[in-house]
Amino acid sequence: MCLIFATGAVKPDAIERLAKADGVMMSGGNQLRLTTIFGGTAFLELMKRRYHEEEGFVIAGTSAGAMCMSSTMIYQGHSSSGLVKGGVKMTTGASLIQDVIIDSHFVERGRFSRLSQAVASNPNAIGIGLGEDTGVVITDADMCETIGSGQVMIFDGHDISYSDYADVEEGEPFSIEGMKVHIISKGHSYSVKQRAFSAVRVPVRG
Repeated sequence: MCLIFATGAVKPDAIERLAKADGVMMSGGNQLRLTTIFGGTAFLELMKRRYHEEEGFVIAGTSAGAMCMSSTMIYQGHSSSGLVKGGVKMTTGASLIQDVIIDSHFVERGRFSRLSQAVASNPNAIGIGLGEDTGVVITDADMCETIGSGQVMIFDGHDISYSDYADVEEGEPFSIEGMKVHIISKGHSYSVKQRAFSAVRVPVRG
């Protein structure tokens, strides 16, 4: 059994249903609305506990449903304003997975600049840009394997050697040096914890 949630209110019987479900699917729409509805609820705490403690319990999401899963979440910002400070708005996500920032419709909507800013301001996090008809299977909150017909782009700010992001004013362009970008197609993977690309397929849990 799988629960499918759109951006609507949590119904009273949701926790009972979640306790019996094999997985949860978070739909698209508005990621800020999703985190506003689920944030701080017993439902979200149960979902986190089952995800981290139970083998085979799966949480999936598309578009906004994928973006809301990270600890830091983009909720506003266009590609045209992504390279000026303050052009990307971020807040706390559902925190199902730590140290990543997820962006969707990445290639089609030209969101390179906004994920660059998100990582420049949070260099401890890995940026994951999902292309169309493409996703990642995340195992043990670490290994990210690309699935689908397109590509996933990984932004790693761990080795940034220069950034004036903290020094420029709101609305001004900023500069960074040393951000790494990886392009990962079907069957290849990336370790969030080790910050390393791998050409070896990883087994999918469950």
